[in-house]
Amino acid sequence: MMYSKKIAFSLTLLSVTTFSQSVAAATEKTDVLLIGGGIMSASLGTWLHELQPDWQQIMVERLDGVAEESSNGWNNAGTGHSANMELNYTPQRADGSIDISKALEINESFMISRQYWSSLVRQGVLNNPHSFINSTPHMSFVWGEANVDYLHKRYEALQTSTLFQGMKYSTDQNQIRQWAPLIIDGRDPAQKVAATWTPLGTDVNYGEITRQLVDSLKQQPNFSLELSTEVTGFSRNADNSWHVTVNDRKTNTTHDIDARYVFIGAGGASLKLLQETNIPEAENYGGFPVGGSFLVTENPAITEHHPVKVYGQASVGAPPMSVPHLDARNLDGKKVVLFGPFATFSTKYLKNGSLFDLLNATTTHNFMPMAHVGIDNFDLVKYLIGQVMLSDEDRFAALKEYYPDAKPSDWHLWQAGQRVQIVKKDASKGGVLKLGTEIVTDQQKTLAALLGASPGASTAAPITLNVIEKLFSEQVKTPEWQQKIRTIVPSYGRKLNGDVALTQQVWDETAQTLQLTKPPVISAPATAQAATPAEHTASPQHDMAL
Repeated sequence: MMYSKKIAFSLTLLSVTTFSQSVAAATEKTDVLLIGGGIMSASLGTWLHELQPDWQQIMVERLDGVAEESSNGWNNAGTGHSANMELNYTPQRADGSIDISKALEINESFMISRQYWSSLVRQGVLNNPHSFINSTPHMSFVWGEANVDYLHKRYEALQTSTLFQGMKYSTDQNQIRQWAPLIIDGRDPAQKVAATWTPLGTDVNYGEITRQLVDSLKQQPNFSLELSTEVTGFSRNADNSWHVTVNDRKTNTTHDIDARYVFIGAGGASLKLLQETNIPEAENYGGFPVGGSFLVTENPAITEHHPVKVYGQASVGAPPMSVPHLDARNLDGKKVVLFGPFATFSTKYLKNGSLFDLLNATTTHNFMPMAHVGIDNFDLVKYLIGQVMLSDEDRFAALKEYYPDAKPSDWHLWQAGQRVQIVKKDASKGGVLKLGTEIVTDQQKTLAALLGASPGASTAAPITLNVIEKLFSEQVKTPEWQQKIRTIVPSYGRKLNGDVALTQQVWDETAQTLQLTKPPVISAPATAQAATPAEHTASPQHDMAL
């Protein structure tokens, strides 16, 4: 009798346990699954809520909070990249002239971001502009005759455009001292130097933007955020939607999500996740991890005397994200100054990743393209090896080139985020290094992934708008979506460069809403150069400096 009761109790317990497990394993349904809790997923989710508010969205993030990887303010330079000072966007041609087409593309892209953030401020989605964006002058600074000559040519070329009005150029150390005293004090008065300066630059806390966007999304009934949740598998359903398995890292339990559309915006982890989808397009890519560190000071005697971001010339072979810069930052309400970046090496694809990331993402499809890139880019390999070998004294010596009176006791080394430099198959070269953001979609247009050494947080708005155009091409054509997009981004589908009235309107309105420095009154340039892309500039292909 007692034995029978024990059996009955055991069967009941087993039944309850099985029922609980079946409930826990129930498949969630959603229209859009956002993988990664950074600024890209947050921006795309916000876009889609504006365009299609009835759609269900789920965001999954493997860490305990959003904006903890590349988007985190301490893991990037916080520059509002608009090509005011980034010399790698204005290469010198063989004939000595300056190609500004990339700079125009970058500037137009950031103007889309300004319009997007302004719209969200007006709606109350983003709060207190000074919490995430602040006017910070942008400077280019060089020394040596050849570099001075180049910078002057660059300045003159930029003045032929509508988008770089208000910029000033000088070779006078006294004038440059007024713009940035730290880079002149203690410098040899006889050294030949040059600088450009514009008051229209910005310092941006992308982590704060991400947190505010996600907080707003969490208030919507059709959005859910699953933290400490890692994607472990993909399979395609019969209707071309996706069946995604995720694991709760705290409880070590799994569940499934069926999503009509999937967006992989997981920074360095995106490559491996893309490979796990088994779509043919994933076979075209490999990735090499590159980290970065900064020298940082919070000493008020320094931070109060350096209110600018100063960018210099990159070393030979250095990737664009390694351009040296001495930056004023506003992080979490505190003024800091950082200098770098110094390239570091780890086999991790994320700062909080695994040492096996590089090995796990190397396949029979991408091994040879990656090997070809290594052979063809010897200067880059040499540069990275040299950076890894730097001592504390070497890093401080580099700082003193930009800040001659620097003292070691004021500075400490900070490890920033990890980036994955993308390698793409190439029919003629075997493999090529891609220096920008790659948007990879499947043929069925139900999945998109962002790849790149730095997905360009400053241009998250146009990048994710480009994702929308690729995944939702039919919806984008509808009058309803077109009207909504143009309400958010008035310049959508139009070029600003060459259009004085439109540029002035966008500059003035966004400056007022975001509480930024009042722009100058634009005078029509003599010969405005057109941007390279024929379409609107919602598809930037560039790296953002660490």
